[in-house]
Amino acid sequence: MSVCLRSARESDYAAVAAAVDTWWTLPGHDTPAARRERAALLPRLWLQHFAGTSLVAERGGEFVGFLIGFHSPDRPEESYIHFVGVRADARTAGLGRALYERFFAMGRAAGRVRVRCITSPTNTVSIGFHRALGFAIEGAGEKQDYDGPGVDRVAFVRALGDAGG
Repeated sequence: MSVCLRSARESDYAAVAAAVDTWWTLPGHDTPAARRERAALLPRLWLQHFAGTSLVAERGGEFVGFLIGFHSPDRPEESYIHFVGVRADARTAGLGRALYERFFAMGRAAGRVRVRCITSPTNTVSIGFHRALGFAIEGAGEKQDYDGPGVDRVAFVRALGDAGG
């Protein structure tokens, strides 16, 4: 069954929030505090203000993935990907790549020349995925205290260039 990619809507928030809450739950980490922490990663405002540059993936009418991103108002040459998720049973079929490629095309159409994003230094799957998509790790690798004391990140940048690169 084929996947449909479409622009996000604020009404998608419940599905996106539920995905963040369940797709990132580790065994033994489903506490009220962990749920609040996951919810804080992606509040409703993202779909109130950036739905037009964010994407939802559906297969047979079912929500199977999303990409939350925007074209930076302060860095007119850049777009930024804030959060991406693909349901476990839809992974390894190219859906993540399709979401990114659609966002890259949107960035090029908006006159952007690069895309930035971050991930956790412990998320080796994400690091490998971004490298496979042509992202370069910025600087010497891990950026200590990037998102506050003790919250390190790996920052990526990718030139948009022509389609496919």
